[in-house]
Amino acid sequence: MCGIAGLIHRGKSSNVGSELQGMLQALKHRGEDSTGYALYGDTDGKNFIMRFKVGENVGEGSSSIVEDVSVYDERKKIVDQYLSELGAKIIKEERVLPYSLRYEIVYETKDLLKFSQKIESIPGVEILSMGKSLEVIKDLGNAKMVCDRYDLDKVVGTHAIGHARMATESGVDIKSAHPFWGYPFSDVSVVHNGQLTNYWNNRRLLENKGMRFMSECDSELIAVYIAQKMREGASLEEGMKASLTGLDGVFTYFVATIDSLGMAKDTMAAKPLVLYESDDLVAMGSEEIAIRSILPQEIDTYDPFDGEVKVWQI
Repeated sequence: MCGIAGLIHRGKSSNVGSELQGMLQALKHRGEDSTGYALYGDTDGKNFIMRFKVGENVGEGSSSIVEDVSVYDERKKIVDQYLSELGAKIIKEERVLPYSLRYEIVYETKDLLKFSQKIESIPGVEILSMGKSLEVIKDLGNAKMVCDRYDLDKVVGTHAIGHARMATESGVDIKSAHPFWGYPFSDVSVVHNGQLTNYWNNRRLLENKGMRFMSECDSELIAVYIAQKMREGASLEEGMKASLTGLDGVFTYFVATIDSLGMAKDTMAAKPLVLYESDDLVAMGSEEIAIRSILPQEIDTYDPFDGEVKVWQI
């Protein structure tokens, strides 16, 4: 199952946190194990926003091991130390939950690969996103639960993608939840509905090229695959088109950057997608009910072609 949703406002901002929450909550019947948001908020674009976790939420159905909060405190101290060693300055920090933190940092270098490797060398620490606009928030539970937990309904921005998950081939935990950050690129995120049958072959090839995987969820492969294509000089759209032949299986996925939103469907098109497009808004989801949650008036929607890639700019 699983459900994905995304929207992009062209030429304006809107309350994307609340809008995406409505879209994903409309899809909760497709999975409530976890829900994730990738929100592109209105910022001044000067500082990096780092969302990271120092542990796992332990909820019903979770396979995570319960850890004492003092362990989270120790990991946070090491993160702060490593940021200082990397030359990053913390401007603002927020501990949203014992295991979940949000930092605004000044970091001059563009080498996020070295940066991420240093921070994630701390056991139990994972960067969920790095960006000047992007913030990835994901946790156990349905869309409303996660939205309320992280106070996301007040987020104003231009675009967003999200995922309602039914865990089928990997654990019920935050690290296996979508969206996935397009490591090591800032402001790149991916959500996916489907199944990839050449996951392990591609994963080994990408790991040999220095790319990292934080879970055994096959959907993470798409984020890493596109990131590697971009490292090799491909544009976002070129990387997405390459995925139509480079990835095997059935899939529909969305990918977002700081100024764009894209979708791709494999040639078999077994996974559903409904799309609405106007001059100032594009909205799409696994079912029309997601679009209707933000556009209750009479609208025309359509199903993209098999094997299609499309990219929209803000």
